[in-house]
Order: sequence, then C-alpha cells, then structure tokens
Amino acid sequence: MGIFSIVSIFAQTGFDLQVAVDTTKMRIGEQIEYTLQVKADSTSQITFSDQPFFAPFEVIDHRPIDTLKAKSHYLFTKKYALIQFDSGAYWLPPQKVMVNGFSKISDSLLIQVATVPVDTLKQKLFDIKPVAEVEQNFDKLSRGIIYGLLAVLLLLGLIYAFFFAKKRREERKNKLPAFERAIEELKALQTVSPSLQEEYKQYYSRLTDVVRRYLEEEAKISALESTTDELLLILEALKQSGQLELERQTIKNLKTVLQTADLVKFAQSTPEFGSIYKDRELVEGVVIETKEALPEPTPEEIKEREEYRLLLAKKRRKKQLYWSLASLGVLVILSLGAAISIYGYFPVRDTLMGYPTIKLKNKEWITSQYGTPPVKISTPEVLRRVKTEKGGALRFSAGDYDASFFIDLVFTQKPPKQEGQEAPSKEDKQAQQKEKVQELINEIINDFQSRGAVNILIKDEAITTLSGLPALKIFGTLDYPKKGKNNRVRCNYITHVFDFDQGGINLTLLYEKDDRYGEDIEKRVMDSFELIKEL
Repeated sequence: MGIFSIVSIFAQTGFDLQVAVDTTKMRIGEQIEYTLQVKADSTSQITFSDQPFFAPFEVIDHRPIDTLKAKSHYLFTKKYALIQFDSGAYWLPPQKVMVNGFSKISDSLLIQVATVPVDTLKQKLFDIKPVAEVEQNFDKLSRGIIYGLLAVLLLLGLIYAFFFAKKRREERKNKLPAFERAIEELKALQTVSPSLQEEYKQYYSRLTDVVRRYLEEEAKISALESTTDELLLILEALKQSGQLELERQTIKNLKTVLQTADLVKFAQSTPEFGSIYKDRELVEGVVIETKEALPEPTPEEIKEREEYRLLLAKKRRKKQLYWSLASLGVLVILSLGAAISIYGYFPVRDTLMGYPTIKLKNKEWITSQYGTPPVKISTPEVLRRVKTEKGGALRFSAGDYDASFFIDLVFTQKPPKQEGQEAPSKEDKQAQQKEKVQELINEIINDFQSRGAVNILIKDEAITTLSGLPALKIFGTLDYPKKGKNNRVRCNYITHVFDFDQGGINLTLLYEKDDRYGEDIEKRVMDSFELIKEL
C-alpha cells in the first residue's frame, strides 16, 4: 500500500529536477554557470526562488526562465552565474523549486577552487609602481581666480548698494531744483504726527531747515548760519532795497514760525494742538511767495548754473570711476599674489597668458587603446588615424611638426617566419639588432631632413618604461623651420622603439627645447604607455 501511494504521488506530480554546472574545477575569480532544469507538462506552475542562497559563492548574474517544448513534456531552465574569490573545496548548497505547490530539493555539488599558479622562474616580476604625483590643474586655478574676482566684485557691489543707496537717493534728490525740493520736503511733513516733546523738536527743526535752505540757495542769504532775528533783519533790508519784493504778512508769518520753533527747540515748549499743520502751511506759503518775488534768472546765469551742475556731475563720475578701478586693481593684485605664492610665478603667468603646452598639460587627458599589438596610452588629445599606403604601417598622430607638442604612434608588422629556417646564433642576433637600430636611426634622420630639419643630433639608450616594457630610446635635438617663425626653432625629439613578437611600435614625441612643460608632458605620456596583454 505504501509503495503504491508513493508511485501515485509521483505520477500526479509528474516532474523531475536536475542540477548541473559547466565545471567542478575553477580558479579564483573565474565564473561558473549553475543550471536548474525542471521537466514537467505544460500545465505545471513552476516557481524558482527569488533569493537563491549559494554561499559561499556570489551571484553576479541570472537569466530569465527558459522554456523548451519536447515531445511529451516541457523543460523549464533557470541559469545563474557564480563566482568565488577564495581557494578551497566548497559545496554548492541545494536549491528548492516549487511545482504545482510541491517542493523539490536539488542535489548539492562539490566545487574545487584553485589558486592561480605563479612561476617566478618563468614569469618576470615587477616592482610596485611608485605613487604618482598629481600636478596642479592650472585651468581650475584660472577659473577659480576669475570666479573669485566675480564673487568679490559682486560682494562689493552689494555692500555699495547697501551702504550708499541712501546717499545716492539724497544726491538724486539734491539734483532737483531748490523750489521743487522744498515743496517735496514739506509734503513729507504732512504725514508726521508728533506727540512727545522730542518729536516736536525734530519736526520744527526739519520745518525751519526747509525754509532756511531754500532762502540760502535761491535768495543767496546766509540763512542757515543766522539767528531768527538776524534772518528777519536781512529780509527787511532786502525788501526796503527792492531786491526781494516780499509782503509784510509773509515776513510776519515766517517770524511766527521761527519764534515758535525756537521755543520748542530751546525752551522745551509744546505747541498748541493743530498749530504744527498751520505752521507747515505758513512755511509753504513763504517758499511759494519767495519764488514769485525772486527776479527771473538771466540766460547767462542759467547757463552758468547748468555748466556748474555738469562740472559737478563729471567730477563725481570721475571720482567713482577712479575708486572702482582702484578697487579692481587691488583685488587683481591680491588674487595674483595669492595664486603666485601657492602655484609659482610661471604657472600662473602662463595660465593667464594661454601658454600652448600648459593648456595641453592642464586639460583633461584621454586614455585610449590603439593598434596591434594593442597598447593603452594617455594623451592630451586623441590620436587620430593617419591614412597610409595600402599595406603600410598603422599610424596614429596628434598635431604635426608645427604644433606645440607632436605625438606619433606607428605600428609595424614583422614578416612571417619561414618554415625550416634556422634560428640565428647569439652573435648573429646581436649584429642584426645593431644593423636594425642603425637602419632605424637613418630612417629617422631622413624623415627629419625631408621636413626641412637641420643640425640633427642623435643618441640612443636602452630603457624600461614604468609598466616594465623594455624599449630602445632614440633622442636628441634638431632645428626645425616652424610656420610663423622667422628662424628655425630648436626642438627635442624622442622616439621609443618597442619590439614584440607580433610586431614593433615606434612612439615619437617632439616639442620645443625651451618649452617649460614639454618634459612634464613627455613623462606623463610615457608613464601611461602600457601593453594590453588580455582583452
């Protein structure tokens, strides 16, 4: 009965679960593929775990469920990409799959993770690369100086607007004619309602200042420095002489206001209710009648006043311009002094003046791969492929001989070895190498001479790049007729020759000998040169 029940359940469930990996032996950091496959009919509901547990392996990728129809059933496949970074023997844990509500557990698998063998006798070891010094970016410096100056100027503008806005409003107000200015000030007193003795004092001070200033500006009377009695005597004298035709009542009204103001300011008196508005109207009447009593100015007087006003405005603008330029000059000097103290004189000067190679040095460099055998190199500008004859060398360049910095990257191919050819002896190999170097030097000289270069001096030495690549360095100086220059320019040139089994690489750099940043750019280019061994 028990056996029959088991068979019946299996027939009802009607599914089978299989597990597989593409390899049971892997190296550290390699990827293996783990596959779960369920064999069931088309009506089955298959559910794989949303969060599968594969510890100590890590899941780096998983694929959607793949369904394949066979003759009498369907295959549901789920694949995972796993990785492990520690060596040893590890069990892949079993996984659970749900089919029509029934759970099925897969088998566990044993995976061997091996270390990567390192043969120090056959494989060359290299020293740890030194810490690379990052140079100051003077493009950012120049932008910082400009933005700093703009920020300081903006701050000074805000301070000026805040502290001098009132003064400027007063100056604009003073530009109005004396009569209009006096009327505006009297209208402003209409909204003042004093209640304390100190407020009355301030009110009458403003009120009398209006009429005194107007009399001094228009009637040419020293009203601001005169006492009340002195001012009234002057007005009486002007009336009797006929220079100022004022009514007796007008002078009497002014006397009343001035005496009331003296009592309020000096005797701590408080005026009667409503008298302040009456006194303001009396002062306004004095101003209006004084204007009517004044003789009309002659054209000569009007012209003199206008010329005087223009002269004052010109002096004021000149003074403002002077202080603005002086402030700007001080800011520029302080900013340049701070920048020079931090970065040095020549870097700051060359950055601001747009020195050609400092732009190349400070711009964001481009790291890219070129040619065969493939190499990776960082350059100020991307190397563009140069068209050559069919079957010729593969060439990439940035700039030309007239540029501030010339980079030329050439890939040459070696002829295939003939079968049965005997390997040359050590002596023959050395002789061939010397002959090859001499041929290369001759080719370089011929190329320079064909471009018009003279006084070519050449040296060569064997070097090892920062990435550990052996190379032949051919270097020296030459005089080249650059465009736009009257005389030939003394230049440094460096050609690095790399010899590989797949072919050769020639990397040539050329820049002016007196260039302050040429050697820095050369070093940075060569330090970045690296052979790509695995793609």
